Amino acid sequence: MENAQTTPGPLSGKIALVAGATRGAGRAMAVELGRAGATVYVTGRTTRAHVSEVGRSSETIEETADLVTEAGGHGIAVPTDHLDPEQVRALVDRIDAEQHRLDILVNDIWGGDVHVEWDKKMWEHDLDKGLRILRLGVETHIVTSRFALPLLIRNEGGLVVEVTDGTEEYNKRYRKPYYYDLAKAAPLRMARALAEELKEYGCTAVCLSPGWLRSEAMLDTYFKVTEEHWLDGTEQNPHFAISETPTYVGRALAALAADPDVARWNGASLSSGGLAKEYGFTDVDGSAPDAWRYITEVDQESPTADVTGYR
Repeated sequence: MENAQTTPGPLSGKIALVAGATRGAGRAMAVELGRAGATVYVTGRTTRAHVSEVGRSSETIEETADLVTEAGGHGIAVPTDHLDPEQVRALVDRIDAEQHRLDILVNDIWGGDVHVEWDKKMWEHDLDKGLRILRLGVETHIVTSRFALPLLIRNEGGLVVEVTDGTEEYNKRYRKPYYYDLAKAAPLRMARALAEELKEYGCTAVCLSPGWLRSEAMLDTYFKVTEEHWLDGTEQNPHFAISETPTYVGRALAALAADPDVARWNGASLSSGGLAKEYGFTDVDGSAPDAWRYITEVDQESPTADVTGYR
């Protein structure tokens, strides 16, 4: 597939691994890293030959890799179950053999929504499903970092991005149910811990959250609308007006990765809306939604939606 890049991008020569890049935020982050010129290894469990438990055959890692290349980078799809240490070890060994370095690690692995029993108390929730949520949302990140970080720390300037749902400030609230709350709180703490351990190697770790994400599943499964007509979703929930495309958090990541002073964010909890104010990028429609501020100040306080001043 032809590469669209005509001039070197700010991430030209950089090697990235986006773990969990099949769809949604992970796909968009991979594509935007590619648009900035990076070589991006994209991983996940859904391929053209195999569908994961998420059950969405329409999005594959091969398609993500093609989109990365079309955007101007070099996309490389590697089917990987991040709960399998040997698969992750083989993935990192391949990156080392082919590139001899790793500059950006994005831990975006998830896929736990299909197991969440949203209205159940901790003791009512199916235990096997609850533990599966924690394995998918926590253990996968740990396994990936365990094998990828020795390669990343070989060179100063490496960036680790833990992806979650919700900022540190917002996630002081209980994100029910119990297992979901734990899965979304853990990456915040992971980023803080890794920030301490990576500092001496000249590397940086942060936690990044999109706002109300208009992922493929959010659009067609929950709101039953298309991206072209996403505003129709506000008929079901007026606060959906603050939602954002996955590209927005992808642009946030690309801006972070290209910042020569990214170490100033070490250990921080960041959001797409917050970083838009810092770096000046917008969503695809030219707006700059600040979802977590809106959710705190408006959505939690009023049944009436008014995004004035928030996007």
